[in-house]
Amino acid sequence: MASQNKKKILNDPVYGFITIPNELTFDLVEHPYFQRLRRIKQLGLSELVYPGALHTRFHHALGAMHLMGQAIQTLRGKGHRISEPECDAAQIAILLHDIGHGPFSHVLEYTILQGIPHERLSLLLMEDLNRQFNGGLSIAIQMFEGTYPRPFFHQLISSQLDMDRMDYLNRDCFYTGVAEGTIGADRIIKMLDLVDDHLVVEAKGILSIENFLSSRRLMYWQVYLHKTSLCAESMLVQIIRRARFLLTQTGSGQDRETAVFTTPALHTFLSKPITMEDFQQNPDYLNAFTQLDDYDIWTSVKFWSRHPDRVLSTLCQMLLDRRLFKIILSDQPFAGDLVREIEQQLLEAGIQQDELSYFLVEGVATNSAYLPSIDNINIKLKDDRIIDIADASDLPGIKALTNMVRRYYLCWAKNLTQQPVRLV
Repeated sequence: MASQNKKKILNDPVYGFITIPNELTFDLVEHPYFQRLRRIKQLGLSELVYPGALHTRFHHALGAMHLMGQAIQTLRGKGHRISEPECDAAQIAILLHDIGHGPFSHVLEYTILQGIPHERLSLLLMEDLNRQFNGGLSIAIQMFEGTYPRPFFHQLISSQLDMDRMDYLNRDCFYTGVAEGTIGADRIIKMLDLVDDHLVVEAKGILSIENFLSSRRLMYWQVYLHKTSLCAESMLVQIIRRARFLLTQTGSGQDRETAVFTTPALHTFLSKPITMEDFQQNPDYLNAFTQLDDYDIWTSVKFWSRHPDRVLSTLCQMLLDRRLFKIILSDQPFAGDLVREIEQQLLEAGIQQDELSYFLVEGVATNSAYLPSIDNINIKLKDDRIIDIADASDLPGIKALTNMVRRYYLCWAKNLTQQPVRLV
């Protein structure tokens, strides 16, 4: 029987042809853990603002792997020794960096699982894959964790100038149509270099880095933290919160009409809190997580839109019909008088006091395009001095990008019409 051809070329709409570099990477792409990423959208509910934003974590992971390959070729071309096992491991590490994302990516990260960032689940899944592939991911895991002796690999995977950010900015611009956020990823990669195994950018790339940071700031306010997306995401969070409340209240005494339908995987995480220790001690939880994707949520939301609980059904039907909350933004926290006024409006519309928190949400969105206190983007000057981009740039705006900007938001169900329905 002929062996399977694992030398594949994929046609990516952003970069053109992408090559899967080796058999192990092919097997990882084919693995059910990775294929699940096809069913998780990259931008959560941004499609309600930008109809074209339908791309997935699967697309993004392949794109980041492609950029990693280009970065390694650039560094090799400048005389730096990078072995084939290191090259393969770096591409595997970036390929799997988001494998721990749950449904709707960041939107529900701390709602379905409380206090467990996706990076920790990515590491757990990589370790499980490492057992399945007889230690073939050991170096990749070290690079992902930052314990590999050559730190630039971790910088290429997770830093303020990594292949993750390069791809998602490129890809999100492409699919949303927000051309102003476009970055010159090819040129930035060509300008990469190493000094003592740490990543630097040649002085010729300063303008490209300035554009990269400015574009990242723009994309956060115009796409990732768009006010309409914030409304939709707040509604989805409240839907999950209400479903969890009803599940824990009714327990095993549910009848057909009051039962809160969930898929088996979603039920695992809504019926009781799951800790990181639970994941580490019981493989059933990790297995349940690998069955969870956007479709579990949408299927449940469609069922819940006909649930007799008026809070759950109203929120679900509003989201399905795109009747979103109204939102106002401010540079300062909102005055108590305004909040109480809106609460009174909701009470007059028939919302009960103990239901207000589902229909009135306060929050704060933060954005900082560059945080040198976490890790630096270092520029290598022509005299071989290494300085931070904020010091190398002659644009005063680059220093301003290091400041954390906060926008407070208040969203609520204005013009609320509740239509309780019964299961049929």
